[in-house]
Amino acid sequence: MTDTLTAETRELVGRAREVVAAVTAPAAEADDAAGRWPESTMRALGDAGLLGLNVPSELGGHGQGMAGIVAISEVIAAENPSAALCFAMHCVGTAVIAAKATTYQRESYLEPIGEGRHITTLALSEPGSGSHFYVPATGLVRDGDEYVVDGTKSFVTNGGQADSYVVSTVSVTGDTDEGAFSCVLVDRDTAGLNWLDEWHGLGMRSNSSRTVRLENVRVPAANLLGEEGDQLWYIFEVVAPYFLMAMAGTYAGAAHSALELAREHLGSRRHAHTGELLGAQPLLSHRLGELWIEVERTRRLVHAAAAKGDAGDADALPFIFACKAAAADTSVLVTNEAMTLGGGIAYRENSKLARLLRDARASHVMAPTTDILKTWLGRALLKLPLV
Repeated sequence: MTDTLTAETRELVGRAREVVAAVTAPAAEADDAAGRWPESTMRALGDAGLLGLNVPSELGGHGQGMAGIVAISEVIAAENPSAALCFAMHCVGTAVIAAKATTYQRESYLEPIGEGRHITTLALSEPGSGSHFYVPATGLVRDGDEYVVDGTKSFVTNGGQADSYVVSTVSVTGDTDEGAFSCVLVDRDTAGLNWLDEWHGLGMRSNSSRTVRLENVRVPAANLLGEEGDQLWYIFEVVAPYFLMAMAGTYAGAAHSALELAREHLGSRRHAHTGELLGAQPLLSHRLGELWIEVERTRRLVHAAAAKGDAGDADALPFIFACKAAAADTSVLVTNEAMTLGGGIAYRENSKLARLLRDARASHVMAPTTDILKTWLGRALLKLPLV
């Protein structure tokens, strides 16, 4: 989909392809098997200058928006969706910090990110909120020049590995309405930040998706993102759009990779007794064609949504809701069907296609879930309140 990207974004995608070929692909199977955070990929992305993707250019970054996250996440996900998610959540965290960054936050967080020496991420989900990540119970209390944070966050991508965490809490103003929350930056070495068991999942095994307890965690008041009382602005202006586009790009990349594996298999394997290509059988070529339609339709929706979001189009939000739901449906469908088309070879333990299949299945349960997004989409189309 590079035809829709700017020249600068295409150049950055080229850098990502080099990192993926040299570092991500060789490590993907071992990282998955060990449930190991893809450190080599993240460090290589930093060395390539890609961790600053969403840092403003005047601070040493590339000033990219959602289109850049989607394009690079797709490339990484083709070899390791877990690594793509780690990169994408770093980019989303960066975008949230950058949205209303103070001078202190620009110097302490965005500049190091732009230099490739700082990794950030989101810490939004909680055990008690399920898919409703926009209603945190984590407490935030002002105490002089500090805030005190208490609560538990679950499924934190890059958990225990990132240098900082964008943590959602109850609103500073005491507003308990859905979507009214505050965000604060918590550094990795802050006292009271306690990481629980390492992540061992069916899929997305190497993203270090962990639970953390925040017990009397004290952060400087300067670490509040935005002013007290304006955090409601973040949820549907920055957090949700960037978060959804990051996941959509990741799962679209997984689906496209599975399609290419199926095409390679059908286009290279021959029956020994006839010499005929597997794909020459009408049923198999028909099914491959159906998968291509699904993948291309979804990828074009995802890239269109990113372009609309970056342009600030008034109708961007329905596209953004739709693209993560569509990418989830497509990735599950295509990886599953590609496994069937690949036959016994694809069914080898921990084959690339098997990993893609397991990773794709996570798409439906990652908040906001596919069902919730489709509900939001319908309500947006009817001009009803989303929550």
